[in-house]
Amino acid sequence: MLRVAILGATGAVGQTFVRLLSGHPLFEIVSLVASERSAGKPYREAAHWIQSEPLDDRIGDLVVEGIDAAPDADLAFSGLDASVAGEVEADWARRGYAVVSNARNYRMDPTVPLLIPEVNADHIALIDRQDWRGADGQPSGGFIVTNPNCSTVGLVMALKPLHDAFGVEAAHVVTMQALSGAGYPGVASLDALGNVVPYIGGEEDKLTTETRKLLGTLGSTGEVVEAEAVVSAQCNRVPVMDGHMEAVSVRLAGSPSAADVADALRSWESPLAGRDLPTAPATPLLVTDDPTAPQPRTHVHLGGGMTVTVGRIQDCQVLGVKFVVLSHNTVRGAAGGAILNAELLHAEGRLGRRADAA
Repeated sequence: MLRVAILGATGAVGQTFVRLLSGHPLFEIVSLVASERSAGKPYREAAHWIQSEPLDDRIGDLVVEGIDAAPDADLAFSGLDASVAGEVEADWARRGYAVVSNARNYRMDPTVPLLIPEVNADHIALIDRQDWRGADGQPSGGFIVTNPNCSTVGLVMALKPLHDAFGVEAAHVVTMQALSGAGYPGVASLDALGNVVPYIGGEEDKLTTETRKLLGTLGSTGEVVEAEAVVSAQCNRVPVMDGHMEAVSVRLAGSPSAADVADALRSWESPLAGRDLPTAPATPLLVTDDPTAPQPRTHVHLGGGMTVTVGRIQDCQVLGVKFVVLSHNTVRGAAGGAILNAELLHAEGRLGRRADAA
């Protein structure tokens, strides 16, 4: 078992890490890290537990540590808010930890993998371009890997098979994003109930920039050559608990029909098939012919929340083809995606005991 710490353990994403890692066959939680106001308290007292499953007693008994903790751990999952994640994650990398982050701070760093294992597993090689050094000035062996924004994941999972088959030239996406994406306590009830808020700070830029990096290729000198696809996004907060839905119109090279696109999506095979990664769903991309699907209520928990569902594939009079994508924002789009990243890192031999903790 690999020993893991969770940074930002009391927050909504941190709690999802705790829930998903309970009973995990590869990873064992040994350290829970949070702000100084939570440090020193048992986790059950420090965390306002909002998950759908009861808190594991062993985890509840763990005493929360401060951000300067130095646990005997093989890696750290970060559910930290972006306002503090940059400095804290860098400090942990300098001290030799592998940091698998859900925060945005290092996603577009040219030396940091922005990773969806089914899409761009080869980008793991960017780790070799990182140079985190300890207090003694020597290479620490630590590194940072990130997963994309929760709204980017569903879009890119749907675009990847189409980019491979035809080439994505342009895409327009309108998101309908769940309340849980705002964390806890999240959107004020009088703003959320019976309402749609057509603004989520920073989301539209993330969809534009992250998509190009994820669909990019590694250049001859090891850098990411971003895809040339143009992405335009409009993001909305809707009164749904879990599940980001996206209405996508896409222009593809060669102008394939909706039927061609459906065939490409259905015939796509995940490169993770047969790799025995515990969090990888048997069906990472599900295509449905139901004209009323996908819907959060019936599809968001497929594959344990790791399956992305695509439906309503039609010809589009503007860009060529349009469809609807649904993904679980706190599982596939956050903690679950980060855990799958760590499983891939382990399979690639990138995780091991810190040299100074052996």
